[in-house]
Order: sequence, then C-alpha cells, then structure tokens
Amino acid sequence: MSRVGKHPVVLPAGVTVSFNGGLLTVKGKLGELSYKPGLGVDIKLESDKVIVSPIDETKESRAMWGTVRANINSMVKGVSEGFKRKLEIVGVGYKAQMQGKNLKLALGFSHDVDFQVPDGISISCPSPTQVEISGIDKQKVGQIASEIRAFRPPEPYKGKGVKYEGEYILRKEGKKK
Repeated sequence: MSRVGKHPVVLPAGVTVSFNGGLLTVKGKLGELSYKPGLGVDIKLESDKVIVSPIDETKESRAMWGTVRANINSMVKGVSEGFKRKLEIVGVGYKAQMQGKNLKLALGFSHDVDFQVPDGISISCPSPTQVEISGIDKQKVGQIASEIRAFRPPEPYKGKGVKYEGEYILRKEGKKK
C-alpha cells in the first residue's frame, strides 16, 4: 500500500485541474503545466481535490500510484508557489553574473563559462557568489541547478567550487610532511 498515494492532492485557491484524453493539465497564477500519467492509475477530480488510485493490484500499477500522485502534487505547488534552488560559489576569483539571457561564470578556468538560460526558468544573481534558479517545473529547476553545479563541483580539500545552499562538503586533511 502506497503511503504517498493514498493521500489526496489538495488544490489551493486559484488552481484548476483538468483531465481529458489522458493528459492532465494544471493551471495557476504562475503558469500552466501538463503531464501524461502512465497506465495503471485512475485519477478522479473533485472540487478541491485530486485523488489517485491504482486500477488493479499489479506491481506496476502500485509502483506508479505514489509516483503519479507526487508528480501531480509538484505540479500544483509549482503553478501556485513556484520552486527555487540556490547555489553558492566558493573560491578566490570565482563569481557569477547575468548578461542578458546568459549566466556568465568565472570558475578558475582559462575562460569564462557561458550558460544559456532555457525558457520557463529565471536565474538571478543577488551577489557575485550566489545564484538563484526559479521556475514552476520542479524537475527543470533541479536539472538546471545540477548542470550549473557540474561545471565546478566542490572539491574536498578547500571546498572551492559551486555547491547547493546548505550543502555540507566532507573535508579531507591535506598532505603531511
């Protein structure tokens, strides 16, 4: 029995959900997202709730039950509140700045790294060592954050690199004489 799937998704004020032709569409004040749930689950729309249940007791439908419910919940949260991921840049001379639609990163390479911001995502730099990524699609926000972090992941000796806000870097002791 799915512990996640058995709870209904409660819709906040201003969010509407429609389900036709196997495509679930969620509209809110920040935008619109659509999702095609897999086979094996049944979706029922009530006035302020979305209820997901498995069609039968097969392993595949029970596995998809919680997944589909979690994806719908993320979509509802995204169109009503949005998602935000913060990155910190640590290192002497390491910095980030926005230039039009591109994020320019100076990360200790012989050249600056230019990252083109995709549609549906907004990136801001409140300070030269902080990057904020926000959008309505949870998967897209996390993917962009991990792509930016992958340019220079934090190293264990001095902790230099791009890390998530609040991420703990396991530090190693240096060479001994």
